[in-house]
Amino acid sequence: MAFAEYEFEPVLAEKLGPDSDGEALYRAGLQFSLGEVVDLNLVEAHKWFNLAVSRGHEAARDLRQEMADQMSQDEIRKAQKAAREWLRLMN
Repeated sequence: MAFAEYEFEPVLAEKLGPDSDGEALYRAGLQFSLGEVVDLNLVEAHKWFNLAVSRGHEAARDLRQEMADQMSQDEIRKAQKAAREWLRLMN
């Protein structure tokens, strides 16, 4: 993965909210995609990268696609549904 050398402060996904910026959402995606701070979870990674893209984080777009390339269509649908649900809860 292109971001394997990325170092970051851990982000607690449960602390992210409606005012979270694209960078915080992106870092949450990184955590789930690397499985170092939290368990590896491609669905969660895709969800957070998708949300980061929605907040204008361009680098998240490529990583979201990288996750999708490793996921089934059902997993992608679950990730997209989870992102929509998060947005609904935050509004």
